Amino acid sequence: DFYDIPELISVTRIISLLLLINSLSIVQRAIFTIRIDFKTQAKASLIAVVISGIVGISMAYSGYGVWSIVAQTLVNQGLCTILLWFFSQWVPKWTFSYNSFKQLFSFGSKLMIVGILDTLYRNIYTIVIGKKYSAANLGFYTRAEQFAQFPTSNFTGIMQRVTFPVLSQLQNEEERLPIAYIKILRMSAFLIFPLGVGLACVARPLILTLLNETWTPSIRLLQILCFACIWYPIHALNLNLLQVKGRTDLSLIISVAQKIVAAGVLVITIPMGLIPLCIGQIITTILLLIVNTYFTGKLIRVGLFLQLKAIFPYLFYAGIMGACVSFLLQIPVSNPKQLIIGTLGGIVSYIGIALVCKAPEVKELYSIINSHVEKNF
Repeated sequence: DFYDIPELISVTRIISLLLLINSLSIVQRAIFTIRIDFKTQAKASLIAVVISGIVGISMAYSGYGVWSIVAQTLVNQGLCTILLWFFSQWVPKWTFSYNSFKQLFSFGSKLMIVGILDTLYRNIYTIVIGKKYSAANLGFYTRAEQFAQFPTSNFTGIMQRVTFPVLSQLQNEEERLPIAYIKILRMSAFLIFPLGVGLACVARPLILTLLNETWTPSIRLLQILCFACIWYPIHALNLNLLQVKGRTDLSLIISVAQKIVAAGVLVITIPMGLIPLCIGQIITTILLLIVNTYFTGKLIRVGLFLQLKAIFPYLFYAGIMGACVSFLLQIPVSNPKQLIIGTLGGIVSYIGIALVCKAPEVKELYSIINSHVEKNF
């Protein structure tokens, strides 16, 4: 009724089965995460993605339309859940522990509320744009958002799962925890800033190569959203630290404050158009970073100033890389060639800048990759 699209009714009813399917694999994922075993999780995800992709593409070519996406999503999550059960070899007992519930509820209930608020926040722009503007404008925004969030959302998810058990081992060590946190923060910035800036630079050849001229309005939106999304991993690290310290009450307070700020910026920018609305998201992320780091500073004495000092060099490196990529994209060649030139030029220039400036993350990243290769081969 909200969108006046009756076709969404049956799709929503079927796709909501994901709530049940995903809930059945939560404990298995937690077990692998505690073990820092992401290889098994990746194996289950890869198998599920390949099989569900074949199902979705086959149905799409057979003319099933939107139902091919629904089927692909359900098969993907269903298979992943089955494989996680198989690999973990963990089966729940058919009893209910009130003591466990009581112990975990005070911690988990606040995280649940935070999760619900975050879900509402992530989808509020799509909801409002779909109601306020045309379906075409919603499509342009959604496509830009998907491209912008692809590197950051995947990186953030991996980072949260990896860093939580690592930081948890140091939660009571007042001297080592801030050092480890800064180290993880620097590595995150070293990886995510060039991805975001590089994506903004190659937005035009990327969209025109993968899509077509019809999606040209998405280019400017993507470029703006990239500079909003690059801060998400920093937010996630700050919230991770609060959970490590057992302060889910602060996570809830921060989440409520964030949504109030975001709602205010949204109300101001929504009548102005899509571009001001996207710029508003950059303003929102910066304001929220101030809120997040305030509490981090209280807990481990690593506040906004120290965090910005730690990550600023990599933002500077990414800026120089962006200038190099923009210069290379002036070469008058086809969009696919521009995309290749821009991507390779960005990788080479960023690594070169990092080496010249003697960024310690280059050596550390090389060491991690080298040890992983030796371990597996």
